[in-house]
Order: sequence, then C-alpha cells, then structure tokens
Amino acid sequence: MSVEREVDGVSGTVTTGHEWDGIKELNSPLPRWWLWTLYATIIWSVGYVIVYPAWPGLTSTTKGLWEWSSRGDLRSALVTVEQGRQAMNDKVAAMDINAILADEQVRAFSVSAGSSIFKVNCVQCHGSGAAGGPGYPNLNDDSWIWGGKPEQIQLTIAHGIRAADDPDTHDSLMPTFGQDLLTPEQISQAANHVFKLAGLEHDTTLATAGMTVFTENCASCHGEKGEGNQELGAPQLNDAIWLYGNTPELITAQIKAPRHGMMPSWQARLGESKVKQLTAYVMSLGGGQK
Repeated sequence: MSVEREVDGVSGTVTTGHEWDGIKELNSPLPRWWLWTLYATIIWSVGYVIVYPAWPGLTSTTKGLWEWSSRGDLRSALVTVEQGRQAMNDKVAAMDINAILADEQVRAFSVSAGSSIFKVNCVQCHGSGAAGGPGYPNLNDDSWIWGGKPEQIQLTIAHGIRAADDPDTHDSLMPTFGQDLLTPEQISQAANHVFKLAGLEHDTTLATAGMTVFTENCASCHGEKGEGNQELGAPQLNDAIWLYGNTPELITAQIKAPRHGMMPSWQARLGESKVKQLTAYVMSLGGGQK
C-alpha cells in the first residue's frame, strides 16, 4: 500500500512527512556532482587502504602494497643530505681554520653548520646570543682570556678549560689570597688598586698602597698595568669586561677565594671538522682577534 506524499505548494517538492511547529521538511535530493564526489572518495579510500599503511595493530600497522612510510622518506632524505655534506666536511677537515675563514664557500658552510652545533652544545652556558653571563664569557666582544685568534679559539674549543678528561686542556689557578697569603687590609688595598686600573670608583689612599701589593702578588700573571696574559689565562683587569662582575664586593671576593670556571673539551665528542665549524661560527659573531 503506497503512501501518498504531500507536495509543497510553494516549491513543488515532495515533503518527507516530518513537520515541526508548522515547518515541513522538503525531500530535496542531493546534487549529482556531490554524490559523484562522495562515490569517488569512497573508491579512493579503498585504494588508499590497500596501497598505504592504514590499519593499526598491536605493534605496527599494515604495510600496504607500496610499503611506504614517512619515517622511511625521512631516513632517505637524511642520507641524501649527509652525502651532500660529506664532501664539504672532508674539505673542512683537510683545511686549517685560517684557510677556512679565507674561503668564502667553505666559511659560509662552516658558519651555518657551526650555528647548529652551537645551539645544541653551547647555549646552555654562553646563551642563545653568545652574550654569556656571570662566570660564562661573552663571545661577541674582543676580550679573550685564552686568546681570540682563530687558532686559539679552536684550541680552546677542542681541549676546553680545566677539563679533567683532556691532558691538553687549558689549566691555570689563581691563588686563594684570603688563606694566609694576604691580610684583609692588603686584600682591600689590592682590590682598590684594581678598581683604579679599571677606572672604577676607588679609595686613593688604599689604591696607592695596593699598587705594591699588586706588583708583588698579581702583576706576574695580570701584568703591571692589568693588561692580562692570555698564555696563562690571566684576565685583563684594566677594561670594563668582568667575568664575575665588577662591584667592589665581587672583586674583593675573587681575590680572597677565586672561582675557577670549567669548559668541556669538545674534540673527542664532536670531531675535528665540527670543532673547526664551531670556531668559524664563533668568529662570525663579530668578536675575536684577527
């Protein structure tokens, strides 16, 4: 027994028989193009399930006829990139650091690679912009404790500073003058002489007396005028750059009981080529000494 459907008088379309608050639902068919699109996507999805990995299992997914995976694509891309880099890495390994900096192509490659190496290994201490902080040197300026020439920076990166696992590391210690080497008065005098060398506010009388204390105890490493000694790792004292701060309290504390920083040696961890690339990047920051 057929049921006669009501036809909407305005649109001439058969209704579904549903009505809400006097509003009747029209039985309008979907557009043909929409239906054909739906059918096409159904067919495409069946093909996708067959060809590509699709159904998850306990430990993996179905492989699909093509056995494709995004991980496989990534591995292949990384191999291609590494092969492309290898020739340049070999070239960097065969050149000394000054030759690398003089070759525009090799220098550009080394700076780019060194930037990535720096972000992974060095920013924890020197900061993302290499500006350093208390106890961590700023690599953007021209004040270098162990020397800022390319070969000196390479040596410091390769073997570190006071690195216990490297026999070729930079190593020097400042005496603890607060342990019976100098009296508190002599320490105050020496500190005021250092203030004077650095152009900081100081007590003239104490600074004058401190000149003798400084000459007898400090000048052998830091120089008569506080110019420092890079061979000994003795910082320059007559400039505005201070590793641990330039307040009277901090300078006095450093004389009494000096702090000694440590930098890891990177040669064994990174290899010679990457150490050179890291050196090139550090030189690109604008500091260093030509």
